[in-house]
Amino acid sequence: MNEPPKTASSHMLRNAGLVAVVLIVAGAAAGIVPRKQQQAALRAEMEELAVPTVAVVAPSPGQTTLGLPLSAEIKPWIDAPIYARASGYLKQRLVDIGANVTNGQLLAELDAPELEQNLLRARAELAQAEASLVIAKATAARWAELLRSGNVSEQETAEKDADHKLKVAVVEANKANVRRLADLLSFTRVTAPFDGVVVARNTDVGDLLLADSVGKELFRIAQTHKLRVFVRVPQSFSRSVAPGQTAELTIPELPGRVFAATVVRTSGAMSADSRTLLTELEVDNKKREIFSGSFAQVRLTEAKQEAALTLPANTLLFRAEGPQVGVVPSDNKVELRSVKLGRDFGPIVEILGGVATTDRVILNPSDSLISGATVRIAQ
Repeated sequence: MNEPPKTASSHMLRNAGLVAVVLIVAGAAAGIVPRKQQQAALRAEMEELAVPTVAVVAPSPGQTTLGLPLSAEIKPWIDAPIYARASGYLKQRLVDIGANVTNGQLLAELDAPELEQNLLRARAELAQAEASLVIAKATAARWAELLRSGNVSEQETAEKDADHKLKVAVVEANKANVRRLADLLSFTRVTAPFDGVVVARNTDVGDLLLADSVGKELFRIAQTHKLRVFVRVPQSFSRSVAPGQTAELTIPELPGRVFAATVVRTSGAMSADSRTLLTELEVDNKKREIFSGSFAQVRLTEAKQEAALTLPANTLLFRAEGPQVGVVPSDNKVELRSVKLGRDFGPIVEILGGVATTDRVILNPSDSLISGATVRIAQ
């Protein structure tokens, strides 16, 4: 038999086997690699899905309400009741309500006959005391000369000198009584204490007026060229109000009109019943457009107020530690922070402490949220 052809055939078979093995290995590799890649992609996807995606919001300053109108009461710059300082009957009345009066102007006159008689008697007693003083003075001088000549004793001279001093004191007392009664009689002429307008008149001719604490008020005079405006500022805005700030005054009966007002002073203490700060403003009223006693509204336009931060209500977690929020720092690991709540406006809540405007706060946090958990920020 011929050997070489057999060797060639074996060599060809061996090469074919090697090719087949290579093809099998290549086919197996072609199937395994995609499967591995698919498994790796699936594993990465599962790991990615295991990290929750959250939406975040930043705390923002709330709107200040200092621009809202506050109820105010308008009062005269000066307001004074006028009473009689002497008892008597009203003889004549020279002014009525609405009259403009000046300082010192005569408003009314009283008839006080008893007071006039008392003044006459006091003057007569003064004249009697002055006559007695003349005699006592002369007597004391004469007895002083007699003492030098030795005709009278020192005791008698001292008595005459003391009687003279007593008569001097009696004269001074009578003079004081005359001045007092004269002043009281001058009060029968009722005059205006300052420039203003008569806003009330409560008596008429013939009324009996008594000069005591329960006496009847004759008139009420008010000065209205400037007005005082009193407003109660809520406690939360009390520290933002200061003298010198300007404000806007509006009156319901004058729609569209805005009057400039200025804060002049505050009470410096909160009212215990309303927790408000009584604030006084000044408004010019030279044209008499504003009636004192009116109701008004005031806007404190220059008051500076730092508004508290606010967050949506659905960012809060209520746990045993108190209200908390989930904050996502730069490393995307959750940090639970306790916060101090302010006013609740429904969908929005004031946050008085615990977060800043740069923080990223999780919206709709899950009840299972814990510190240190990794999250992804939704784009």
